[in-house]
Amino acid sequence: MQSRYQPPVGGLPPQTDLLSGRAVFTEAYAVIPKGVLRDIVTSALPHWRGTRAWILARPLSGFAETFAQYAMEIAPGGGSEKPEPDPEAQAALFVMEGAVSVSIAGEPHALGPGGFAYIPPGVAWTFTNPGDAPARLHWLRKAYERVDGLGPPDPIVAHEADLTPDPMPDTGGAWATTRFIDPADLRHDMHVNVVTFEPGAVIPFAETHVMEHGLYVLEGKAVYRLNRDWVEVEAGDFMWLRAFCPQACYAGGPGRFRYLLYKDVNRHPALRLSPR
Repeated sequence: MQSRYQPPVGGLPPQTDLLSGRAVFTEAYAVIPKGVLRDIVTSALPHWRGTRAWILARPLSGFAETFAQYAMEIAPGGGSEKPEPDPEAQAALFVMEGAVSVSIAGEPHALGPGGFAYIPPGVAWTFTNPGDAPARLHWLRKAYERVDGLGPPDPIVAHEADLTPDPMPDTGGAWATTRFIDPADLRHDMHVNVVTFEPGAVIPFAETHVMEHGLYVLEGKAVYRLNRDWVEVEAGDFMWLRAFCPQACYAGGPGRFRYLLYKDVNRHPALRLSPR
């Protein structure tokens, strides 16, 4: 089944709209609904041309501290020859609309909607939109946590349509995860997946765990349990969860409910705020 990945809507609502909405920031989670991802909250980025970014998450002391996530819009001919300012940062890209070209260590790759790229730390990359329409994608950034005896991962280029979703146990395929990164590869300290729920599927318990999450809803709608609250979410919304925030989900339909998921994995928790 062909998916339509919902990007931010931009623009500005009319003066006649009501001011009440679904945006909320709590001690355990934030919901940034699509209706607040407007033109006036975008950022221009150094060394990027023809580009604007909705910065959805950034490391925030006392909240979620491991990652940043951007929804990017790149005009035709836009892009960057120097996209990443931090030499220890790794990147994951997921394309929602348009056609882009990503060069990783000098090797070009063409990506369309559903295309994914992982770029390890220290690997040079460039990014361009060679098409005649805007390209829209997610860019996730995380400082890589090095481990003695484990080198950094290799680059990954993939497409969601070419991967077989892994059904969650005991769900009959109603809840499945498309994994771009091998969960058994301990060189990786983050995973980026697409999670799919068929209508009526649920997360049948309140997950409570150490991993932080960024969840961008690509398709459909659901009721999501976040800490003590049940929150309605739909395509274009972003959920930002700190560690140990209880979470569950009910996908009410009528179509599938799908989101792009970030989580930190495979590392010991730091016992000090900074190395001695």
